[in-house]
Amino acid sequence: MEYDLKYTNRTQEGRKSMTEQGINHNQVEVCGRINSAFEYSHEIFGEGFYTVKLLVNRLSEATDEIPLLISERLVDVTKDYKGMLVRACGQFRSFNKHEENRNHLILSVFVRDLEFIESMDGVRPNQIILDGFICKQPVYRMTPLGREICDILLAVNRSYGKSDYIPCICWGRNARYASAFEVGGHVLIWGRIQSREYMKRISENELIRRVAYEASVNKLEFHEKDEE
Repeated sequence: MEYDLKYTNRTQEGRKSMTEQGINHNQVEVCGRINSAFEYSHEIFGEGFYTVKLLVNRLSEATDEIPLLISERLVDVTKDYKGMLVRACGQFRSFNKHEENRNHLILSVFVRDLEFIESMDGVRPNQIILDGFICKQPVYRMTPLGREICDILLAVNRSYGKSDYIPCICWGRNARYASAFEVGGHVLIWGRIQSREYMKRISENELIRRVAYEASVNKLEFHEKDEE
Protein backbone atom coordinates (compact mmCIF):
# COMPACT_ATOMS: atom_id res chain seq x y z
CA MET A 1 0.00 0.00 0.00
CA GLU A 2 1.40 3.39 -1.01
CA TYR A 3 0.68 6.65 0.75
CA ASP A 4 2.33 10.01 1.21
CA LEU A 5 4.17 10.02 4.53
CA LYS A 6 4.71 13.78 4.63
CA TYR A 7 1.08 14.24 5.66
CA THR A 8 1.25 11.91 8.65
CA ASN A 9 3.04 14.17 11.10
CA ARG A 10 1.19 17.49 10.76
CA THR A 11 0.80 19.42 13.98
CA GLN A 12 -2.06 21.69 14.92
CA GLU A 13 -1.64 24.64 17.25
CA GLY A 14 -4.03 25.41 20.05
CA ARG A 15 -4.46 21.83 21.25
CA LYS A 16 -3.65 20.79 24.81
CA SER A 17 -1.01 18.08 25.24
CA MET A 18 0.41 15.75 22.61
CA THR A 19 -1.45 12.79 24.12
CA GLU A 20 -4.76 14.67 24.26
CA GLN A 21 -4.25 15.82 20.68
CA GLY A 22 -3.89 12.22 19.50
CA ILE A 23 -7.04 11.18 21.34
CA ASN A 24 -9.03 14.11 19.95
CA HIS A 25 -8.09 13.15 16.39
CA ASN A 26 -9.45 9.62 16.71
CA GLN A 27 -12.49 8.76 18.84
CA VAL A 28 -14.48 5.52 18.80
CA GLU A 29 -17.39 4.19 20.83
CA VAL A 30 -18.84 0.75 20.08
CA CYS A 31 -21.41 -1.30 21.99
CA GLY A 32 -22.34 -4.92 21.39
CA ARG A 33 -21.92 -8.54 22.41
CA ILE A 34 -18.56 -10.23 22.81
CA ASN A 35 -18.39 -12.91 20.15
CA SER A 36 -15.10 -14.75 20.78
CA ALA A 37 -12.54 -15.71 23.38
CA PHE A 38 -9.56 -13.47 24.09
CA GLU A 39 -6.55 -14.19 21.90
CA TYR A 40 -3.04 -13.07 22.81
CA SER A 41 -1.63 -10.35 20.54
CA HIS A 42 1.56 -8.87 21.98
CA GLU A 43 3.27 -7.43 25.06
CA ILE A 44 4.68 -3.95 25.70
CA PHE A 45 6.78 -3.26 28.81
CA GLY A 46 5.26 -6.22 30.61
CA GLU A 47 1.66 -5.35 29.70
CA GLY A 48 -0.15 -7.99 27.65
CA PHE A 49 -2.65 -7.09 24.93
CA TYR A 50 -5.38 -9.37 23.62
CA THR A 51 -7.86 -9.31 20.75
CA VAL A 52 -11.55 -10.16 20.97
CA LYS A 53 -14.41 -9.80 18.48
CA LEU A 54 -17.42 -7.59 19.21
CA LEU A 55 -20.73 -8.14 17.40
CA VAL A 56 -22.36 -4.76 16.78
CA ASN A 57 -25.88 -4.32 15.38
CA ARG A 58 -26.69 -1.93 12.56
CA LEU A 59 -30.03 -0.14 12.22
CA SER A 60 -30.73 -2.40 9.23
CA GLU A 61 -30.49 -5.44 11.56
CA ALA A 62 -27.27 -6.50 9.84
CA THR A 63 -24.23 -6.85 12.11
CA ASP A 64 -20.57 -5.89 12.08
CA GLU A 65 -17.93 -8.00 13.81
CA ILE A 66 -15.35 -5.50 15.06
CA PRO A 67 -11.95 -6.51 16.50
CA LEU A 68 -11.03 -4.98 19.85
CA LEU A 69 -7.48 -4.76 21.21
CA ILE A 70 -7.60 -4.76 25.02
CA SER A 71 -5.02 -4.63 27.79
CA GLU A 72 -5.03 -7.43 30.36
CA ARG A 73 -5.16 -4.62 32.93
CA LEU A 74 -8.69 -3.63 31.85
CA VAL A 75 -10.34 -7.06 32.05
CA ASP A 76 -9.62 -10.62 33.18
CA VAL A 77 -8.69 -12.16 29.83
CA THR A 78 -8.79 -15.71 31.25
CA LYS A 79 -12.59 -15.59 31.60
CA ASP A 80 -15.20 -16.37 28.96
CA TYR A 81 -17.40 -13.32 28.32
CA LYS A 82 -18.98 -14.53 25.08
CA GLY A 83 -22.52 -13.16 24.70
CA MET A 84 -22.07 -10.40 27.28
CA LEU A 85 -22.88 -6.78 26.41
CA VAL A 86 -20.06 -4.23 26.63
CA ARG A 87 -19.38 -0.62 25.79
CA ALA A 88 -15.85 0.07 24.54
CA CYS A 89 -14.27 3.50 23.98
CA GLY A 90 -10.93 4.12 22.34
CA GLN A 91 -9.29 4.68 18.96
CA PHE A 92 -9.37 2.97 15.55
CA ARG A 93 -5.75 1.98 15.00
CA SER A 94 -3.71 0.35 12.26
CA PHE A 95 -0.42 -1.43 11.78
CA ASN A 96 1.26 -3.00 8.77
CA LYS A 97 1.72 -6.77 8.84
CA HIS A 98 4.10 -8.21 6.27
CA GLU A 99 2.73 -11.35 4.67
CA GLU A 100 2.69 -12.94 1.22
CA ASN A 101 5.51 -10.61 0.15
CA ARG A 102 3.41 -7.51 0.76
CA ASN A 103 2.18 -5.29 3.58
CA HIS A 104 -1.31 -5.97 4.90
CA LEU A 105 -3.07 -3.24 6.90
CA ILE A 106 -4.44 -4.61 10.19
CA LEU A 107 -7.15 -2.54 11.90
CA SER A 108 -8.70 -2.79 15.36
CA VAL A 109 -10.24 -0.66 18.08
CA PHE A 110 -7.63 0.08 20.74
CA VAL A 111 -9.73 0.08 23.91
CA ARG A 112 -9.06 2.72 26.56
CA ASP A 113 -12.21 2.11 28.59
CA LEU A 114 -14.38 -1.01 28.82
CA GLU A 115 -17.73 -1.23 30.61
CA PHE A 116 -20.10 -4.19 30.96
CA ILE A 117 -23.69 -3.04 30.44
CA GLU A 118 -27.13 -4.53 31.08
CA SER A 119 -28.86 -3.39 27.88
CA MET A 120 -28.42 -1.30 24.74
CA ASP A 121 -31.11 1.19 25.76
CA GLY A 122 -29.96 4.77 25.30
CA VAL A 123 -26.51 3.93 23.91
CA ARG A 124 -25.02 4.64 20.52
CA PRO A 125 -23.85 1.26 19.25
CA ASN A 126 -21.22 2.42 16.76
CA GLN A 127 -19.67 5.83 16.20
CA ILE A 128 -16.31 7.14 15.07
CA ILE A 129 -14.85 10.64 14.64
CA LEU A 130 -11.60 11.10 12.70
CA ASP A 131 -9.50 14.20 12.03
CA GLY A 132 -6.77 13.49 9.50
CA PHE A 133 -5.17 14.00 6.10
CA ILE A 134 -5.74 12.41 2.70
CA CYS A 135 -2.65 10.31 1.96
CA LYS A 136 -3.75 8.50 -1.21
CA GLN A 137 -5.71 9.64 -4.24
CA PRO A 138 -9.45 8.98 -3.66
CA VAL A 139 -11.03 6.23 -5.76
CA TYR A 140 -14.55 6.94 -7.02
CA ARG A 141 -16.67 4.21 -8.60
CA MET A 142 -20.17 2.83 -9.05
CA THR A 143 -21.27 -0.43 -7.47
CA PRO A 144 -23.01 -3.13 -9.57
CA LEU A 145 -26.28 -1.90 -8.00
CA GLY A 146 -25.63 1.66 -9.16
CA ARG A 147 -24.56 3.21 -5.84
CA GLU A 148 -21.88 5.90 -5.90
CA ILE A 149 -18.97 5.20 -3.53
CA CYS A 150 -15.56 6.72 -2.96
CA ASP A 151 -12.68 5.15 -1.04
CA ILE A 152 -10.30 7.46 0.82
CA LEU A 153 -7.30 6.65 3.02
CA LEU A 154 -6.92 8.96 6.00
CA ALA A 155 -3.67 9.44 7.93
CA VAL A 156 -4.67 10.24 11.51
CA ASN A 157 -1.99 11.57 13.84
CA ARG A 158 -1.40 9.74 17.07
CA SER A 159 0.73 10.98 19.96
CA TYR A 160 4.54 10.75 19.89
CA GLY A 161 4.85 11.17 16.12
CA LYS A 162 2.92 8.05 15.13
CA SER A 163 -0.01 7.84 12.70
CA ASP A 164 -2.83 5.44 11.87
CA TYR A 165 -3.99 4.83 8.30
CA ILE A 166 -7.76 4.43 8.21
CA PRO A 167 -9.68 3.34 5.08
CA CYS A 168 -12.94 5.28 4.77
CA ILE A 169 -15.85 4.79 2.40
CA CYS A 170 -18.18 7.60 1.34
CA TRP A 171 -21.60 7.21 -0.26
CA GLY A 172 -23.80 9.15 -2.69
CA ARG A 173 -23.27 12.93 -2.61
CA ASN A 174 -20.43 12.50 -0.13
CA ALA A 175 -18.73 10.13 -2.59
CA ARG A 176 -18.87 12.71 -5.39
CA TYR A 177 -17.62 15.40 -3.01
CA ALA A 178 -14.73 13.27 -1.70
CA SER A 179 -13.63 12.24 -5.21
CA ALA A 180 -12.22 15.75 -5.73
CA PHE A 181 -10.09 15.74 -2.56
CA GLU A 182 -6.36 16.18 -3.08
CA VAL A 183 -3.58 14.33 -1.29
CA GLY A 184 -2.65 16.36 1.78
CA GLY A 185 -6.16 17.72 2.26
CA HIS A 186 -7.37 18.04 5.85
CA VAL A 187 -10.61 16.10 6.44
CA LEU A 188 -12.92 15.55 9.42
CA ILE A 189 -15.33 12.62 9.27
CA TRP A 190 -18.16 11.25 11.38
CA GLY A 191 -19.50 7.76 10.85
CA ARG A 192 -19.31 4.17 12.04
CA ILE A 193 -16.94 1.22 11.77
CA GLN A 194 -18.08 -1.54 9.46
CA SER A 195 -16.82 -5.02 8.57
CA ARG A 196 -17.08 -6.31 5.03
CA GLU A 197 -16.40 -9.81 3.75
CA TYR A 198 -14.71 -10.37 0.40
CA MET A 199 -12.98 -13.17 -1.47
CA LYS A 200 -9.27 -12.86 -2.21
CA ARG A 201 -7.67 -14.86 -5.00
CA ILE A 202 -4.39 -16.40 -3.84
CA SER A 203 -3.84 -18.61 -6.88
CA GLU A 204 -5.46 -19.35 -10.21
CA ASN A 205 -7.77 -21.92 -8.64
CA GLU A 206 -8.01 -20.83 -5.01
CA LEU A 207 -9.99 -18.11 -3.24
CA ILE A 208 -9.95 -17.34 0.48
CA ARG A 209 -12.42 -15.42 2.63
CA ARG A 210 -11.15 -12.15 4.09
CA VAL A 211 -12.75 -9.43 6.20
CA ALA A 212 -12.03 -5.75 5.62
CA TYR A 213 -12.64 -3.05 8.23
CA GLU A 214 -13.30 0.59 7.36
CA ALA A 215 -15.03 3.75 8.50
CA SER A 216 -18.38 4.23 6.77
CA VAL A 217 -18.81 8.01 6.47
CA ASN A 218 -22.08 9.75 7.36
CA LYS A 219 -20.72 13.31 7.39
CA LEU A 220 -17.45 14.93 6.36
CA GLU A 221 -15.79 18.34 6.22
CA PHE A 222 -12.86 19.30 4.02
CA HIS A 223 -10.29 21.98 4.89
CA GLU A 224 -7.89 23.39 2.35
CA LYS A 225 -4.38 21.92 2.38
CA ASP A 226 -2.24 23.51 5.06
CA GLU A 227 0.33 25.93 3.75
CA GLU A 228 3.90 24.70 3.94
